[in-house]
Amino acid sequence: MGLIRLCVIWLALTGAAWADETARTITVTGEGSVTAAPDMAIISLGATHQDPDARVAMDRVSDDVAAIFARLETLGIAPADMQTDGVTLQPVWDQGYSSGQSRRISGFVASNTVTIRVRDLNALGGLLNAVLEDGANRFGGLRFAVQEPKPLQDAARSAAVADALDRAGLMASAAGVTLGPIRTMRESGGHGGPMMMEMAAARSADVPIAPGELTMQAQVEVVFDLIVAQ
Repeated sequence: MGLIRLCVIWLALTGAAWADETARTITVTGEGSVTAAPDMAIISLGATHQDPDARVAMDRVSDDVAAIFARLETLGIAPADMQTDGVTLQPVWDQGYSSGQSRRISGFVASNTVTIRVRDLNALGGLLNAVLEDGANRFGGLRFAVQEPKPLQDAARSAAVADALDRAGLMASAAGVTLGPIRTMRESGGHGGPMMMEMAAARSADVPIAPGELTMQAQVEVVFDLIVAQ
């Protein structure tokens, strides 16, 4: 009976010590960011045509996209940097039918969309102008990127950890306690996005482009032990 009572007391004391140790922690979130000029653009474009005959609509689209691919090759775009995103053919329904009549198809819309990676930003404006001349009439968007993002991501993570250490140290000092070792650390978010910081010079015959700068962000959550003077 005495042994059981001693075990219960030991477990209670251990639990209280563990709870007290758990409570003596501080959790902070550190944030870091780095900026860099982009060195690559990713654009989505293509061609769309409508015709009463489905084959004619698709043939017109195919001819335009073939011309776009050929022009891109002459502009130095590698085949690996050109990818077909989707080819669609959809009916166009006649909107002029009367009540009680069946709807009928009056034509077809064919589309072909491609994604292109442009690694020479100086040529981007001229490239867009060229493909418009060759039949591109569908533009899905443009975004800037870096070809080697890992060094920027690593720098942002390092800055986030340094920020967490700084915040934790400041808070511990203000509370009159000593910052102990790191208990846990995990990445809790982060992303890169374009920030238009400066306008690029554009030739009068080209589509004006502003590459600006990219910001790579990282966020870490760090739990520190706190050492409280007895």
